[in-house]
Amino acid sequence: MIVQVAGTLITKELDRVEIFTSGGVAYELAVPLSAFEALPKVGEKCMLHTYLVVKEDGWQLFGFTSAYERRVFHKVLGAKGVGPALALGLLSSLTADRLVRALREKDIAILQSVPRVGRKKAEQMILDLADKMDTLQSSGAESGVGRSASPSTDDAIRALVSLGYSNADAEKAVRGAIEAGAKTVTATELIRAALARIAGR
Repeated sequence: MIVQVAGTLITKELDRVEIFTSGGVAYELAVPLSAFEALPKVGEKCMLHTYLVVKEDGWQLFGFTSAYERRVFHKVLGAKGVGPALALGLLSSLTADRLVRALREKDIAILQSVPRVGRKKAEQMILDLADKMDTLQSSGAESGVGRSASPSTDDAIRALVSLGYSNADAEKAVRGAIEAGAKTVTATELIRAALARIAGR
């Protein structure tokens, strides 16, 4: 089992990165938005906690900012009908702590705010996972990439949704703002940058 990958960041995209290790091997990892936000610039050193998913049609490696985030991903995969892509989407739209809290508190509305999660899917996740979240303990600011992920991303998405934008459009605008180098110190700054992108400025 591959549990960590450390080396030089050679490719950085919203949903995937490539890390070239000292052993001369480059790994491609699918990552949630939290990892993308926290990673350094291309060419710099970094480390990600990893989870390997093995399927008949191939292997896929996923990267996370902390061992805690990786554990949440692993737990969520235990829900009926939740595959790696959806689990990654949940962690991109919500922080790991917010996702765990939503499942513990059986907050269907929060889960439904995630793209591709309808009411039935949210109810199934709660049924399968609510009682299993108590074993997860947040490690706080633990981060394998050297910088903590911004907590403002999900707040910015929710704010845009409250303004009348769809979940998909809100997430796209926020992701675009981050990719363009927008400041993400506060949700307000990220919201302004995302609104500017929506307005086409």
